[in-house]
Amino acid sequence: MAGGGRINDEDVKAVRDAVPIDSVVSEYLQLKNAGGGNLKGLCPFHDEKSPSFQVSPAKGLFHCFGCQEGGDTITFVMKVDHLTFSEAVERLAAQAGITLRYEEGGYNPSHQRGERIRLIEAHKIAAQFYAEQLATGPEADTGRKFLAERGFDQAAAEHFNVGYSPQGWDHLTRYLRGKGFTDKEILTSGLAQEGRRGPIDRFRGRLMWPIRDIGGEVVGFGARKLYESDNGPKYLNTPDTPVYRKSQVLYGIDLAKKDIAKSSRAVVVEGYTDVMACHLAGVTTAIATCGTAFGGDHIKILRRLLMDNGTSRVIFTFDGDSAGQKAALRAFEDDQKFAAETYIAIAPDGMDPCELRLAKGDDAVADLVQPRTPLFEFALRQIVARYDLDTPAGRAAALDEAAPVVAKIKNVGAQHEVAVQLAGMLGILDTQFVVHRVAQLARWARDRGGRGPAPANGPRHPQDGPRHPQDGPGAAHRATAPTAPGSRAASGPPLNLRNPVHATERELVKLALQRPELVSPAFDAYGVDEFTAPPYAAVRQAIQDAGGAEAGAQDPQEYLIRVREAAPDDTVRSMVTELAVEAIMVRRPVDENYAGEQLVAVRRRAVDRRIQEIQSSLARLGHQGDPAQLAAVQNELWVLQQYGQALRERGAAAL
Repeated sequence: MAGGGRINDEDVKAVRDAVPIDSVVSEYLQLKNAGGGNLKGLCPFHDEKSPSFQVSPAKGLFHCFGCQEGGDTITFVMKVDHLTFSEAVERLAAQAGITLRYEEGGYNPSHQRGERIRLIEAHKIAAQFYAEQLATGPEADTGRKFLAERGFDQAAAEHFNVGYSPQGWDHLTRYLRGKGFTDKEILTSGLAQEGRRGPIDRFRGRLMWPIRDIGGEVVGFGARKLYESDNGPKYLNTPDTPVYRKSQVLYGIDLAKKDIAKSSRAVVVEGYTDVMACHLAGVTTAIATCGTAFGGDHIKILRRLLMDNGTSRVIFTFDGDSAGQKAALRAFEDDQKFAAETYIAIAPDGMDPCELRLAKGDDAVADLVQPRTPLFEFALRQIVARYDLDTPAGRAAALDEAAPVVAKIKNVGAQHEVAVQLAGMLGILDTQFVVHRVAQLARWARDRGGRGPAPANGPRHPQDGPRHPQDGPGAAHRATAPTAPGSRAASGPPLNLRNPVHATERELVKLALQRPELVSPAFDAYGVDEFTAPPYAAVRQAIQDAGGAEAGAQDPQEYLIRVREAAPDDTVRSMVTELAVEAIMVRRPVDENYAGEQLVAVRRRAVDRRIQEIQSSLARLGHQGDPAQLAAVQNELWVLQQYGQALRERGAAAL
């Protein structure tokens, strides 16, 4: 627990109600309309090509039909930011301005809060401290001059919250102590380091850029050297801490994320001032890595925002020097992880965006990042340029180095096209020779990998197309998901959802979760054994244990929370979330008539099954059985047959 006790249940409910789930989720990924009041996007919990992650704002729930992760707003924050329940509630409460009460010991004193919350708070206070120093501190003239020389005024500094760290040993450390932070917290945050006589400020006499996570929280700093007397590196970054991993943060992502998602375009630059220059020039999709090469974790952050569709663009701006070219080639190695098209933009005279803005103005920066050269083409030209293409030996050697690069392109059509371009770059007239060479290398690479058949729940080939919600999310998962010992089975035989029995049971349980007012009070009279598919029987039991569907008509959101809590294990809980979020599969109004048809279909099949059982019993008893027993069984058979007839003729009115 993060706090000094359990958070008051009413306050947890208030937090759930106050913060809409779609506003929280859209801080992390792009959401689009999925129909039926739901939204969809690329799942942040597993890699996928087409969006199977759905959010239901009306129900306050999310569910991924690919990896089966699901839950409410609090669950999402816990999972995406690796927080405890209390920490997630505290973060959402802070956003909503709700003061939490704790069951033991009254209000939660600050020193008892969770580590992450405390470290984030320390960074927030440090960012304010540094910004005030830059704005008003006489010592910060050097920092203000540095910014002015690069075309940034005080308004620009405030927009990016740029600050200044004083030159003394422990100005920030003493300030944080005054705010109630312990030396251990200040050291753990990376804002201070161990000195001879205790903690000293890590950043001294430097220009400070706060680095925020995608949710907008300050998690670290990038610090630029200003004085010759400073023996440290030109740029000094926060070390890895419980809240900061340099391979997992992108400077400017908090400012750029909405425009990246909206335009399906991102511009990757090299430094903090380049991000500032781009944003001030109107290129508001610019971001930068923080003291590390652009890599796989950065790609994951961008892919979620870009939705990875065919129109997405990622433009890298690198210096024209050899270090910039190496950075471009490294980026190309990761290029295949994008479905987005990647380009490289190199400014004239090797200027970076900051220098270009200063020399030629905002328009020149905006023009620079218009898609220029495809990244693969730039990478190949860098390789080819090292060889003498006027000789057969030079062309052969260039082909030997370049062909394996082309062979890494996964899309076969694109691979063929680039191989043809490579032949042109090399001046090899026999284009087919180059194409065959690349294809051969690609085949060898696949064979060497020795890949077996894809796992049943593994990534699908993009050409397989999206799964239909009725076809895909359940069968394999529900057949193999582990069930907690002693719990009611949520798995069982694989569900064939083309089987009308299972499909109708699924629809009825979905209605009971999503539109309880349409199936009440009849649904609550249905026995668990009327559902033949074990997962739906388990959800029916959870609804019963939560007080029934009729209660859900009064407070739908609270009802879903109770049903999820009543689930005996995570497998059933995941199924509840899935069915609460999945669209009701009907191309007509979801009304009492539709609900009545599902109720009748499930009940009729239950009646038919019971009739078959009784007829089987009568056949076994024959004429030798006890007359009283035979009469009772025959009477039950007659009643059921009459009930079945009434259901067929009168539908829901006979229930």
